[in-house]
Amino acid sequence: MTQSIVIQIGQCGNQIGCRFWDLALKEHAANNKNRVYDTAISHFFRNADDNFAGLEDIPVGDGTGKIHSLKARAVLIDMEEGVLSTILKGPLREIFDHKQLVSDVSGSGNNWAVGHKLYGARYRDEILDSVRRAAEACDCLQCFLLVHSMGGGTGSGLGTFVLRLLQEEFPEVHNRFVTAVFPSAADDVVTSPYNSILALRQLTECAEAVIPVENQALQEICDKISRATTAGGEKNSNPIKDGSAISDNHHNTGSKRSEKPFDRMNNVVANLLLNMTSSARFEGSLNIDLNEIAMNLVPFPRMHYLIPGMAPLYSLSVVASQPRRLDEMFNDVFSRRHQLIRADPKQGLYLSCALLVRGKVQLSDIRRNIYRIKPSLKFVHWNSEGWKTGLCSVPPTGQPYSLLSLANNTCIKDTFADLVVRFNRLYSRKAHLHHFMAIDGMEISDFEESVECAKSFISEYTALESQYFQPACTSIPRLRVAEGNMMLS
Repeated sequence: MTQSIVIQIGQCGNQIGCRFWDLALKEHAANNKNRVYDTAISHFFRNADDNFAGLEDIPVGDGTGKIHSLKARAVLIDMEEGVLSTILKGPLREIFDHKQLVSDVSGSGNNWAVGHKLYGARYRDEILDSVRRAAEACDCLQCFLLVHSMGGGTGSGLGTFVLRLLQEEFPEVHNRFVTAVFPSAADDVVTSPYNSILALRQLTECAEAVIPVENQALQEICDKISRATTAGGEKNSNPIKDGSAISDNHHNTGSKRSEKPFDRMNNVVANLLLNMTSSARFEGSLNIDLNEIAMNLVPFPRMHYLIPGMAPLYSLSVVASQPRRLDEMFNDVFSRRHQLIRADPKQGLYLSCALLVRGKVQLSDIRRNIYRIKPSLKFVHWNSEGWKTGLCSVPPTGQPYSLLSLANNTCIKDTFADLVVRFNRLYSRKAHLHHFMAIDGMEISDFEESVECAKSFISEYTALESQYFQPACTSIPRLRVAEGNMMLS
């Protein structure tokens, strides 16, 4: 019985977190008709007895005790109070302990230095106390799941400060998984290239694994879902179900409430987190936990960026459509259109790959599809069998099964290279630099070392690719040397 703590930071992190907790409650409600507090729901939720002023926790015991008051194992951090205030007034307000919220009023102004250097130092103790309270409520803390953006000031700056704080203060909890939302090329935050490069160095040094997602890829996926939903509605007359992630109608009134910006994109990321942690929460014939994901997919400490691909995309909106066949889903998760970041894994080199399947699926079908798809993928020669497979018997709500791939693939270097180009475009003119340098503790070396870290990272991935395409080593060079020596003699 293990537990994970979700730490959501900044506006983006908290909006994704809010969607995650909403969908997690729905998923457990669909699979827990008797409302008992069992090991599955205890992974992300405490069972608090609200008859006590201090909300005393009720242990799982034999897994048959009734649910009293669920409290999320979460820490919510934002340096402007708008999003947190909305959460505390919304339908999920009862699942959050107010002691687990850390906020300010002025925000970080899209400035990594303000979030990391200023607010990090100011709120260090308060954040640490909140995390410790959440950790002390766990029987066996397995993982910290951080969710934040890379382009904003609080998400990138304070988010990476918290990540380093966890590394220093909780060294025994090795699993620090970060879901980082990368900005698109058309991002409206001018300083996002600075913020992203500065944050990237911290992720590389302090995270155990990073699941990168990208705004533009998420938008394209949501557009694809909308087109499929519209076509399905016209052809099959299958309306979107009430309470679905697309309609976002939780009151069954028949009228859709106004959808908040990025709601659909946040649903995609929330479902990614649910599928990634499904084996830690539900039973299955081949369950794998987050420890095994990091152990099997990360061959080198710095190369821990795992590209997510999901199928079927329609399950994200609980649309009453014809489910995808398993073979089609295997094709989908390796295609560019189903990646949550704008990258094509088939054009890169695989270091390793995990396939997390949910639903009533036979292991023989999974193995058959791996053997079928494997010839079309390029793996490093020293890890050609670098597959990790998980099978959770509980499917996502509204679908018979789903498939999540996590690929450690060199194609991620293109995303980093794009960030470096955008960074250099600003840094070569020293544009907006004075805003960062005005913060105590910020040095010009922070910029230079961070961009060099990104460049060296790109070089490491490029070197792996060159080894793959390089011809096998033979004795020809030695023969040529010998011939040259004979000629000289």
